Formats: sequence, structure tokens, C-alpha cells
Amino acid sequence: TVAIGGFQNVQARSKISLLPGNDQTVAGLPAVQATQHDVGNMVLGIWNNGIFGDQGGGVSDVFTGRLVKACEFPKGSDTRYLYSGGFWIGAVLGRDTLVSLGYEGWTARGEMFPDQAPLGNMVYRSIIDPSKPEYDDAVSEQDFIAVYYDTCSYCRHSLYVQVTQRSFAWSYSYAQNFVLFDYAIKNIGRSRLKKVYLGIFVDADVHTMTNVSGAGDDICGFRRSLPAWYAPSGAGWEDTVNVAWVADNDGDMNVSPPLGPVPNVTGTRIIRTPSDSLKVSFNWWGPNGDPRLDFGPQGRRTYRDLGHGGLGTPNGDQNEYYFLRNNEFDYDQIFTASILPTDTQWMYPPQDYAGTWSMGSDTRYLLSFGPFDIDPGQTLPLSFAYVGGLGFHKDRNNLTNLPNNPGAFYNNLDFSNLGYNCTWASWIYDTPGYDSDSDGFAGNFRVYTSGILEIDTTVTPPETTFAVNDTFWTSGDGVPDFKGASPPPAPTVRLLPSVGRILVRFNGLRSETTPDAFTKKLDWEGYRVYYSRDDRASSYSLLESFDKQDFNKYVWDVHGYTGAWALKDIPYTLRELRCRYAPDSCDDSTWNPLLYTRENPFHAPGFPDSIMYFAPQDYNRSELGVSTRIVKRFPNQEKPAILNKDSCLATDTTEDGYFKYYEYEYEINDVLPTVLYYVSVTAFDFGSPSSGLPSLETPRHLQPNMSYALASSDTVAVRNLKIEVYPNPYRIDGNYAADGYEGTNEFERSQHPDRNRRIHFYNLPPKCTIRIFTLDGDLVREIAHDVAPSDPLSTHELWDLITRNTQLAVSGLYYWTVEASDGSVQIGKLVLIM
Repeated sequence: TVAIGGFQNVQARSKISLLPGNDQTVAGLPAVQATQHDVGNMVLGIWNNGIFGDQGGGVSDVFTGRLVKACEFPKGSDTRYLYSGGFWIGAVLGRDTLVSLGYEGWTARGEMFPDQAPLGNMVYRSIIDPSKPEYDDAVSEQDFIAVYYDTCSYCRHSLYVQVTQRSFAWSYSYAQNFVLFDYAIKNIGRSRLKKVYLGIFVDADVHTMTNVSGAGDDICGFRRSLPAWYAPSGAGWEDTVNVAWVADNDGDMNVSPPLGPVPNVTGTRIIRTPSDSLKVSFNWWGPNGDPRLDFGPQGRRTYRDLGHGGLGTPNGDQNEYYFLRNNEFDYDQIFTASILPTDTQWMYPPQDYAGTWSMGSDTRYLLSFGPFDIDPGQTLPLSFAYVGGLGFHKDRNNLTNLPNNPGAFYNNLDFSNLGYNCTWASWIYDTPGYDSDSDGFAGNFRVYTSGILEIDTTVTPPETTFAVNDTFWTSGDGVPDFKGASPPPAPTVRLLPSVGRILVRFNGLRSETTPDAFTKKLDWEGYRVYYSRDDRASSYSLLESFDKQDFNKYVWDVHGYTGAWALKDIPYTLRELRCRYAPDSCDDSTWNPLLYTRENPFHAPGFPDSIMYFAPQDYNRSELGVSTRIVKRFPNQEKPAILNKDSCLATDTTEDGYFKYYEYEYEINDVLPTVLYYVSVTAFDFGSPSSGLPSLETPRHLQPNMSYALASSDTVAVRNLKIEVYPNPYRIDGNYAADGYEGTNEFERSQHPDRNRRIHFYNLPPKCTIRIFTLDGDLVREIAHDVAPSDPLSTHELWDLITRNTQLAVSGLYYWTVEASDGSVQIGKLVLIM
């Protein structure tokens, strides 16, 4: 029996597999599917039945075919910070108290299911490429939309709710460490749902992928607030984050790979609830395999006999609903052994195991809130973020403080990165200072007085002048935006290959004319050209960059709490600085901002920010073809007055419809013609100084252009080049993957080596049929090659050495033929040494 979200009984009756990715042809079966967010630094499994995680692994991504990971953080670290989590909803329906849930964690019970295919299939959207169909209505770089219900005929009961789940992920530096979830919960029944409570349940299991027994030493807790990282120096602001967190008890800091370390933390932050006046509960408990070890804090006034001999696990609807609504905030797990018999709030923990629980267990937690009513047809919202925090554990010996000195242990934990990511999750959900619905309210803000500007002691009594108050927006207007600061859109790239050379052409119309969704400013700064021989982000090498000539102005914040150099404004052009500060005029070519450094600042009497220095924004490699090898294709082209191809001048665009003014070129020389190159041109901005946001750049690895440095289709046709094959002979011991001939993308690397072998055909016509035969004339494989002539891969094709009978080809001499669309045929020989 395979237990996928409560499906074990169904499978026993239908005798088919219900794992995501398998064919589900039996009428009426829910189209249970899984995928994963993996564009950012957190890889998180997502399901369309109220679950996130991987439920133990072995599940294929419905969109990519790759294995779904529960929560790998950071990406590529081979660690896991989650087993599975799920959405809970409890309510009073008539005389019954019921709980419907996506995942429960101890009996594999699940009661949320999608419709049958194709209605129940997950939907993918993305803002990465406007030319792709998934761009329409996309919110993030990776959106997944699922709809599911608790109305299955084989469930114990139903509340009759429909849940629309949207999840979003980004690769940007400030947003890469979390995934946002947005729920719409609709009452599709005929009765009012009363005293409704919503909850997010998490069973974490923090360990490396190799250390499969490492789930029993987790600790968890809750933080209502954390120091506001964006606060002015010395302000002492706290940012309300309301985050439930879980981590390994010591991060396995003293354990060598691959069994350790796991030094980070993950948590759940509630972003939006149906009301601001709800009761919030945080409950945690340990495992339920042994009643003696089944423990969770219980309040003296809220104590409940759970009916199974343990003190923690809420088995059954009545107990689950009680936990959803108990309005209890459990103490952090490490303080279990510190609860005294005289404590007036908490029940005294059984002392045989109190120290053990303080030092970690297979911990689960539930973060919940309510109550509210949902009338028939009514929909209520819920948004939360699953957030990661880097560098949580700093002290390798911190565990020695447990169980007897939990305060010292707690003081050695670092919540700063978790707090940073919690703040940005809320800011993306609702942009600070932005009036989304134009009702005059733009959100909450803080006002602070920087300090005393001056004291005039020449008069009696002395007169004190205070600095002007500064305002910092801390939240939006309550209307979801789901928009963060983003880099400019990447330019449109075309590759024109030839032997040993790849010409990169790109058009930056969208890059240079699209305002940032967060700051509303045109913040394009420049371009960077990268290449790689595989698709991993770490493999890309920077070839060239171009950025505008502009400068950052750092002012001495004399009005601050401690005094410091501050960057408050967006970059200035050279002319803007000369117009402000040059003694003669805007055209004073002798005034150079770079003469004024931190050690030799510029003094400008009469200005509030009278002491300043200047530094280039990026490298100011702005002379195309001189300080950078990137050039403009049409250097004398005037900027078009109208950016509409139907209304602009005919001379404004190229024959293939690109605006000439935004056309650039870069030439990659001396590259190998026989290996695949991944080429990416990114756009970057100058960030947002007022929000402490660094420069953002489009991801170089998400949408690369691929090409071999081989002759183009036009060259092949004009020169009548002969079709060639390599490697020939193909040797099984040839180590071709290491040389870049095969295994260059993630999918290939995940395959068995015998499904990852490659024979390369090149100098092909754009449309042809490749056939491989044995010496006896038996057809081994037929490959249809049909690629647009403008595609850089139009002259190249691969054979994976798999026969038409799906077997690996054996050693021997083979013949191949290539039949072009005009009927012409070329013939050659191929040797395999297997």
C-alpha cells in the first residue's frame, strides 16, 4: 500500500499507483501531482492536495520529471529541512466539530484532493519570458496553482470547502530564501461553517540527505518579533514577524560531510489572515510511537486529556480542533526542562524525559488562528511564507548548554537572516508605502528624529535645533501586491554560430524601458555576458560587462544616532553631479567626482548633506567597444520617438523587427566546435538605497541560449558541407561526460549513465531524417530532425545510443544515413566499442 495523502484504501481497491507522474486513467480518481520550487535558494516540494514537502521521497516532478525534494536549503547543499507539511481547516458544522487536513504526519491521513485530470492538474506560470504562454497572469518567476477539495466520497467527513492554492518563488537575492503561499478557502456547501480555524502543520526532520537517522534531534520555537535590520543605527526597532521555527539542535556543526552539517533554520510566517483580531496558537509536540515520549506543552488552564496515554499528539478531530483553537503559545522546546513544579502557567513536564525533550526530538508544530465564520459561497484568504535563515548555529559547542542552561544556548542562536527574509516575504506580499487601491492609505510607517542638529550657546537660553524627522515605510496598505523589486527584464538574445566562434546579438528594449515593479523607477544599469559548458549556475563565467556611467553619493549622516556614511539617493550621472557641485557650470569638465573619496570628502556649504564622497556605480565600463567589448550594432541610430513597431519610422527597426537603438553585439572567439555552450546575457539595476536593496541581476542560468560553435544552416547550404559524426569511434571508457560531450544538463546528470550517452551529428540540414542501421541492414534507430534554420542548433542532432527497442546499442560497426527534405541522402559509418 502506498499512502499518499490518505489514498491507501483507494489504491487497495483500484490496484493502480497514485504516485504523481504516473498515468491515472481510471475515471474519477483525483489527479494527485507534485512539483517543486527551485528557482531560488530554497528547493521546496509542492503538491495539489494540501501538502508541501516530499513525504519521504521518490516522487517525480509533474513538469520536469526530476525527483521532488522536500526542502533543500540552501539549494545544492544536499540537506533537508522538512519531511512534509500541510494545511488544516477545522470548523463547527451543524452539531459536529470537524477537521479537514492535507497532511497529518502520523497516520498518513489526508482529506484534500484535486479533481480528476485534466481539471485537477497543477498549473505553471512564470514572469521570466514574456514570449511564453505561461507568462500571462504570472506573479513570480515560478508560480504553481492548484485547486483541491475535502469532498471525496471515501473521506470520513467533509466540511465542503474548496481551496485554491498559489505558491510563488523568486531567484532575486532578497527573495531567494523563501516561498510564498496564497490560499483562497471557499465554502461550497449549503451550511455556514462556524468557528473556523486555519492551521499550518509542519513535520520538519532536519538532517542531510545521507544522514537518514538524523530526524530525532530537532528543536522548535516561536518568535513574535526580531530586531528590525532596516532600522536606523541605534533606533532599536523591533519587526513583528510571528514566525514558528525549527532547526537541528546543534546544526551537526561537528559532523563531517555527508552526514553534516545542517546549520540553518526554517520557519513559517503568517503573512495574511481574514481578520487582524484573530486568536493565534502555536503548539509543538514530539513523536507518538511511544506514549512515554509523546509530549507537548500543556497549559494548566487549558490541559486536555488526549485519550491515548501521551501528552502531545492530537489524534482525531476533537483533539485536532482543540489544538487549532486553544489560543496557547507553547514555550520554546529547549526550555522544557526548566519548567518548575510551581509554574502557574504550564503543566510540570514528566521529569524522566524532560531533559531529552529539551535537547531535541522528532518535533512537529502547528501554527493556527481563528475564529471566523464562512457562509455558503464565501471565500476567505490566507497567506504564509515558508522561510529559511542562514547561519542559525554559530557555536560548535552550544549544545553543552542543554538542558541546564537554555538561556545561554538561546543567546548563541543567530536569527538575523531569518528575520531579514521574514521581512522581505511580507514586503513582497504587500509593498510598503504603496497605495494599491488608491484609497489614500499606503501602509504603516515609522517616524524617527535623527538627533540634535546644533545647539546655539551664543544666546540665552541656548537654542536647540533638531534634525528634520525621517519617515520609513514598514508595511503596505493591506492589499496584496505580490511584487518585489526585480532586475530589469533580460534582453532578447540570438546566437549566430560559426566554426570556433559564436556571435551574440541581443536587444535591450524591455531591459531599458521597464520600470521596477517595487520602486516604480527605471533602474536599468547595464548588461553582462556569461557562458558555460553546463547548466549549473556556479559553472558560468563572466565574459564581458557594460554599465552606464553614473556615481553613488555617500553622505555623512551627522544627524544619525552614531554617525555614518549613508547611501540615500539613486545614482547620479556625471552631468547631474557637475550641475549640483561644480563651481563653474554643468559643463565644467575639470570637476571630477572621483577626486572626492572617503579620506578626502567633498564639502558643499549650504547643503544639508554638506560632507560627501563619490564612487562609481558598478565599474562604469560605459564606452562601447572601448572600455567594453560589447558594441552597438547601429552606433549612430537615434533613440526612437515611438516604441511601437506599427507607428514608428521604418528606419527605427531591423528587418526582423528589433529596434535598432537597443541592438548590441558581443563575439565569443576561440571556442571548441564540438561541445555545447550555454550563453546568457543578463540585465542588472542599481538597487534601491532607501530600502537597503543591492543591485539585482537577472539569473544567468534560468534561460540560457545554447549553441555549438559550428557552421550555421546558411553556411552549410552555401558551402555544401559534409555531414560528420563524433565521437567516432565511440568508446564506453571515453570519459565523454567529463569532456563536455554529454551530461551537460540536470536532467541528463540525473539519469543512469547508460541513458546518458551521446553521438553527435553536425552539418545537418534544418529538416532531415537520421537512420542508424546494422551491417545486416536492420534499422536500429530513426531520428526526425526538424529545427528552424535560425535556431543555432539547426545543424546539430544527438543519438543517445538507445535503440528503437529501448535497449542500449552494443559494440559493432553501424551505417547511418541522413535524408534531407529534398530527397538527397548522405551515408557514413559509425563504430561503437561498448
